[in-house]
Amino acid sequence: MLTIDNKQFTSRLMLGTARYPSLKVLDDALVASGTEIVTVSIRRVNPANQGPGSFYESLKRYTLLPNTAGCYTAKEAIYTAQLAREALGTHWIKLETIGDERTLYPAPKELLAATKALIADGFFVLPYSPNDIDTCRALVDLGCEVVMPLCAPIGSGQGIVDPAHMQKLRDALPDTTLVIDAGIGRPSDVTMAFELGYDAVLMNTAVAGAMSPVRMAEAMKHAAIAGRLAYKSGIIPRKQYATSSSPLEGMIEPHG
Repeated sequence: MLTIDNKQFTSRLMLGTARYPSLKVLDDALVASGTEIVTVSIRRVNPANQGPGSFYESLKRYTLLPNTAGCYTAKEAIYTAQLAREALGTHWIKLETIGDERTLYPAPKELLAATKALIADGFFVLPYSPNDIDTCRALVDLGCEVVMPLCAPIGSGQGIVDPAHMQKLRDALPDTTLVIDAGIGRPSDVTMAFELGYDAVLMNTAVAGAMSPVRMAEAMKHAAIAGRLAYKSGIIPRKQYATSSSPLEGMIEPHG
């Protein structure tokens, strides 16, 4: 079970809801993925539209994680978070403060300022963060129980380009729930994330941008299960040289 804010979830896969070709495809993909937590962009989807057949109506079965996508400053992000709480009745917020338009990397200074203010205002903050250890540790020190570091630029599909660094980050914060957010491209990336010991994975483009989002969502579900199961099973260490897989004891000795 994945525990966030004293709530338990059976799925460790979180999905975004943007860029799907239709609401029907979105709905089918979410079901196929087995996800229980979905993100929604408050600045891009009108939260007032919650009637029958609406975007929000189709997401009622899920735990909503509104985000502050499109915000560049702490002030913008705080206002957007407060709007989300008022409109959707949740104190959860996926906090994003963009610092660079080309890479869409987070702006650490604005991120930390917004995090401090929102936690003081009663929010449960899940920050989209750079993957450097210092920033992630600073977010934990401010009170974040969950930190969501990127593994590559948003929507790039590059996957985990530096597994050794992501492993160091995981090792540096052993008691923090870490969710890889941004950069995932294929199921093997998801499996690797869990094999490294990460607690969950959030993705959007890798599923929504696939030729068949529904089948890709199902593939991602199985990849997450496989990676987590492998991690919990105890993966053997990599070695430089061969080790015989057959025991030497009791071998029949040749004669003549």
